[in-house]
Amino acid sequence: MLFVIQATLPVFIVVILGFGLRKSGFVGAANWTVVEDLCFYLLFPALLALTMIEADLSSMDTGAFTLTLVTSVAIIGGAVLALWPLLRRKLGTGPGQFSTIYQTVTRWHGFIALAIVLNLYGADGAALIAIIFAVLVPILQVTNIMVLAAFSDSKADYRHVLLVIFKNPLIWGIGLGLAINASGINVWPTMLSTLDLLGRAALGMSLLALGAGLSLKAAMRPSKELLIAVVGKLLFTPLVMLSVGYAFGITGLERDVLLIAAAVPTAMNGFVLARKMGGDAELYATISTVQTVVSFFTIPLLLWLTTAG
Repeated sequence: MLFVIQATLPVFIVVILGFGLRKSGFVGAANWTVVEDLCFYLLFPALLALTMIEADLSSMDTGAFTLTLVTSVAIIGGAVLALWPLLRRKLGTGPGQFSTIYQTVTRWHGFIALAIVLNLYGADGAALIAIIFAVLVPILQVTNIMVLAAFSDSKADYRHVLLVIFKNPLIWGIGLGLAINASGINVWPTMLSTLDLLGRAALGMSLLALGAGLSLKAAMRPSKELLIAVVGKLLFTPLVMLSVGYAFGITGLERDVLLIAAAVPTAMNGFVLARKMGGDAELYATISTVQTVVSFFTIPLLLWLTTAG
């Protein structure tokens, strides 16, 4: 248990530092947008490309791994959708609130997952996280926008959605790395060193930006919808991922990486969609903050219980 805490604690210390930098005014709130864009468009694509170039994919059972991801996402999404009639009748949950619950249960903060996996398992674990990015980014982007469109008056332009996915720099970084890995091309060592330098900056800066985006004021507005989203994301989602992985024979490193990916809090990029497409953006900010704080405790606990078993 102590080892797991020691491996995950640095990630959350950096998140707290980012929150402190923003609250103190040392780095103004407006400047964090630049940091987020830099991470998304340059630093993380470089890190993911390098990870896939250097990964030994021949030793991985990517078929069962990918099938576990797709099956788990389908089960989790279907279970949340099945709650809608009950939440509407019993709790008075509105459509905007429900679409935010859906987003915050199904989305995952891949950068937190990558930081934890690198601390625990190094390059082999990071390669698995890159595969999860490649599988989940397009699926979650499309399904979340479809749910938002169904529960709001807004109409989604699905051609625009596909274009956004095609232009996603994370997908291009992973795709380029996979193509080079599969081709067997010997990459110029100077280029690998350049990608390595950029990748080293990615995790720290993105975690600082995550902390800067947290809102304790929003977290002081508890609701039943908040509780559902926190339990759904931090407990139900990992349970489904582990169960499906067990059914497909996933064990060891691959099982642990899947658990971490499932147990991290939601991604903040859904906040923008909630605001633009009729979701409850304030509820999204509240859920994201509470999930991040609670995950400080649930991720080490789940990892310890899983590896101990």
